Amino acid sequence: MMLLVPADPLRPRRPDEHFAAEADAARAAGLDVAVVDHDALSTADGAASGVARVPQDAGAAVYRGWMLRAGQYTAFAGALAGRGVGLRTSAAQYRQAHELPGWYAALSDVTPPTRWTTGGDRDAFERAATALGPGPAVLRDYTKSMKHYWHEAVYIPDLADLDAAWAVAARFRELRDDEFTGGFVLRRFEEFGPAEVRTWWVGGMCRLVGPHPDTPHDAPPAGLDLSAVEPLVAALRLPFVTVDLALRADGVWRVIELGDGQVSDRPGTVDPEAFVAAVR
Repeated sequence: MMLLVPADPLRPRRPDEHFAAEADAARAAGLDVAVVDHDALSTADGAASGVARVPQDAGAAVYRGWMLRAGQYTAFAGALAGRGVGLRTSAAQYRQAHELPGWYAALSDVTPPTRWTTGGDRDAFERAATALGPGPAVLRDYTKSMKHYWHEAVYIPDLADLDAAWAVAARFRELRDDEFTGGFVLRRFEEFGPAEVRTWWVGGMCRLVGPHPDTPHDAPPAGLDLSAVEPLVAALRLPFVTVDLALRADGVWRVIELGDGQVSDRPGTVDPEAFVAAVR
């Protein structure tokens, strides 16, 4: 298996500093490592040039890098296939893990109730708000929230007040700008503790439990019980994902997010050698 990481923009033959430790750990573990040009992959027609430094006919590969839109990942996978390299995570699997509508139904019993729109118009937003029902909610799109703008672009005190709710949605849309993905996602607000746990899954099995990147020094609790989550994640049949969990005020662990493991950040407090050994 080959590990693909973004190149340093200033030294394009070397891994980006953010992923250099993982690249070094992968080489030490006997894996081949190649760099890709993330800036090129992020453009409409840059996939071929973005993978130009990947060796021909290298076989299976896993990406560890910056987030890509689902369409960009599809072009990335296609360009690699043209060089005889196959990503372990297909384009369809990437979209399923990366965008909330792809995984929500499978995990609906262990995550806050959710409704979403296709696109960003107000009528669709109000229909989703009405379907979720009155009460507090949090807002995001298919891939991301604006959590640093909590009161103006995330938290909605009561969906029954559609004008106030739309004001939050309009601000969110403004802040996301061209990065707005898919549509609005409304999730029922639940009261959680301050720290999340990030778990890493390969082939439907949890391989590593660690802190969330937002709280890298908050170690996860010993003996975290994943029994309610394990069969649900396994049923998705996704090759490499992360599942973020938080402890609700009533003591129940809830899934906050499922994401593609290739573009989920590793906290610096998680040893890169241990990380590579766990998820390889």
